[in-house]
Amino acid sequence: MHIFKTNDKVIVKYAGLLYNSPDWNWDSFINRETLHSEVLKDLQNISANPLLAHNLEQLCTPIAGQEIWASGVTYLRSMDARMEESKDAGGGDFYARVYSAERPEIFFKSSASRAVGPGGSVRIRKDSKWNVPEPELVLFICSAGTIEGYLIGNDMSSRDIEGENPLYLPQAKSYDGAAAIGPCLYVPGTSISPDTEIQIEISRGDDQVFTDAILISRMKRTHQELANYLFMEMSFPAGAYLMTGTGIVPSDSFTLNYGDVIAITISNIGTLTNQVGK
Repeated sequence: MHIFKTNDKVIVKYAGLLYNSPDWNWDSFINRETLHSEVLKDLQNISANPLLAHNLEQLCTPIAGQEIWASGVTYLRSMDARMEESKDAGGGDFYARVYSAERPEIFFKSSASRAVGPGGSVRIRKDSKWNVPEPELVLFICSAGTIEGYLIGNDMSSRDIEGENPLYLPQAKSYDGAAAIGPCLYVPGTSISPDTEIQIEISRGDDQVFTDAILISRMKRTHQELANYLFMEMSFPAGAYLMTGTGIVPSDSFTLNYGDVIAITISNIGTLTNQVGK
């Protein structure tokens, strides 16, 4: 089951058919426990509408009252990269401790107004010279704290700013256009398979300048563990999105350029494509 957000509609794609009701509101529609079962009940009362297909050509960022949070250093590759970028500032061992600690690293990433969706322009900071995308699986956690669905996320990061001092993490991670999510909310009804693969391709003109893939089973922490820590002392009336970290990091010689096209694909969810804009 896939739930899409357009300018004026919430559209459900289930078993190859498309559904919509004028009564559906994004926040109230998705923010339900056992979301898969609840949506199936909704679909019993309406008919499929093939004419909705043209609405899917203009998708919006699938967010309204949600906040986007992020987890860091959840893959070994991420720990290695953070240690390398921070070693001159004396922060290398800092990330090793985060990777092995009981408490995960969780930080605020973006409000709805700063996030972009499929086809939108992500940004690199003007005061940064080393920028990378971070392809991630995103959890949708309803206000009751249960994981109800999944999205694709791009956690844009300024590696030189974070490497200068770990306390600069908010500036390296949170700015206009630093978070992309989409193309839809995937609601499988069960936990996503650990064999699910995350893929990324970065194109510069006609050239493919970077590609890589990783299985989400390579994560050190469980999804529920991350969700529990996020909701431990905070409430989210419309639910929350949580990026789960990346295991894909380009080499230290790579940085994004304006105009680069980033395509992130996760099995069963789809592909999130964004261009680097100014």
